[in-house]
Amino acid sequence: MTMRMPAEWAEHEGTLMAWPTRADLWGAVLESAKDEYAEVARTIARFEPVLMVAPPGAGAEAQARCGDTVEVIELPIDDSWFRDSGPIFVTDPDNDGRAGVDFRFNAWGGKHTPWDADDRVSALLLERLGVERVASTMILEGGAITVDGEGTLITTEQCLLHPNRNPDWTREQIEDELKARLGVTTVIWLPYGGAEDFETDGHVDGCCAFIAPATVIVQLPEDPAHPDYERCRANLEILQNSLDAQGRKLRIIPIAQSNRVGLDGQEIEVGYLNFYLPNGGVVVPIAGVPADAGALAVLAEAMPDREVVGVRTPALAYGGGGIHCITQQIPKAPGTAARKATAA
Repeated sequence: MTMRMPAEWAEHEGTLMAWPTRADLWGAVLESAKDEYAEVARTIARFEPVLMVAPPGAGAEAQARCGDTVEVIELPIDDSWFRDSGPIFVTDPDNDGRAGVDFRFNAWGGKHTPWDADDRVSALLLERLGVERVASTMILEGGAITVDGEGTLITTEQCLLHPNRNPDWTREQIEDELKARLGVTTVIWLPYGGAEDFETDGHVDGCCAFIAPATVIVQLPEDPAHPDYERCRANLEILQNSLDAQGRKLRIIPIAQSNRVGLDGQEIEVGYLNFYLPNGGVVVPIAGVPADAGALAVLAEAMPDREVVGVRTPALAYGGGGIHCITQQIPKAPGTAARKATAA
């Protein structure tokens, strides 16, 4: 493949989301989860189009809750974390090409059943969008990787080397497949994701994210008693000693804040790093506590050309993720602007 996965900050055609549907995951907070998904969708729709996929029979409810700024379609799905079960888009600017890579999906190592509809949904979506499908036999979730669009990918050993994903694949085979399908040339392996990230086995979008060429934001808890205090510093050391695909040292911006809130009798940690970058914006999960302001200020300073918007998402955290986990960007097809100008 000559195609490459663009960075998240590259211009989008829109955003994919999926409506909450796994009742045994959400339990008593299902209605709150639907409210939060709808609020996230409406917020993103301020910046770019949003396509919400609802399971058959739930489209009317999703449309009513999301409002008319969000497009809703019905397709069979098992769950609602489209960062992981949706397609990962790649583009080829030299040839005006765009495709969707359809990696296999097994519900984060078989943690939830069924998952067969989620394993098929990428193919259905790509057909509906009229985008070429590129199939991979490797199991991979989009939350397990972050890319700079210039050949660099960061992931965690905790997740990608976990035996519940690709037990017969070596680290080298996994890296080769990432390079072949996503067009990267350099893979930076961090040892750890979150210690309490039992759902995804340590996705990178809980601890590190590219926000610009050679620039990453890294979760760095301040409290030595935090379970990720030492683990995040081990990740930091790797990043400090790594070069990107262009041979540059990485600029590292720490974000210390995350906060815990009570929900359904549990203490839930809302991670600020799990933000999403729609066109011109940063949509950030917040806990609804005063310390939210500090995290939003860090992100506003790091990305001054974007509007930073916080959305309260304790139910998303209860379900095991954040705003990045429930979104998947559709990059604009190369040559779109030129073709529109020519047509005009």
